[in-house]
Amino acid sequence: MDKENAHDSFSNPIEAAVDSKVREVATKTSKSTPALPADGALLTEEQLLKMGEKDYMNKAQLAFFKARLQQLERDLRKNADETTEHLRETVLVPDPADRATIEEEHALELRTRDRERKLLKKVQQSIASIDSGDYGWCEETGDPIGIPRLLARPTATLSLEAQQRRELKQKLYGD
Repeated sequence: MDKENAHDSFSNPIEAAVDSKVREVATKTSKSTPALPADGALLTEEQLLKMGEKDYMNKAQLAFFKARLQQLERDLRKNADETTEHLRETVLVPDPADRATIEEEHALELRTRDRERKLLKKVQQSIASIDSGDYGWCEETGDPIGIPRLLARPTATLSLEAQQRRELKQKLYGD
C-alpha cells in the first residue's frame, strides 16, 4: 500500500474497502490485458515495469493506464447502481433491533458509496489528465510520479516524495 492514505485505511474500514476495490480492479485489469503492444494490445504490468525512463508515459503506457482507469470507473458505477437497487428494496421488520441493524447496514453502504463517489471523481480527473497529456507527472514538482506508484494508485497526482512532504505538513500543522 502506498503512503498516500495508509494511515486512514487502517483506521477507517470504509477507506480500506475502497482501497481494496481499487487493488482488485487493478489486478483484474492487469491480468486481462494482452501481452504484445506491437499489435495494438495493451501492455502488462511486467512490461510496464521493465520499460526504461526514456519510455515514461509513452502512448502504450498511457493506453494501459487509461484502460485501467476506465475499468475502475465502470466498476464504481456498477457498485453505485447495485447500491441504489439494494436501498430500494425496503423490508419492513417489526423488531426494532432488526430494523436498527438494517438501517446501520444501509448507512455503512451509503458511506462506502460516498467514498467511491469521491474516487470516481478522481478517476475521471485522471482520465482527463491522460487526454491532456499531464498524467504521470507530479502536480507540485513536475517530476515523474513513477510506474510502481501509478500501478498501486492510478489516481495519484503527486510523487511519493511530494505526498510524504504534504502528509508531514498536515501532521505538523493540521489540516
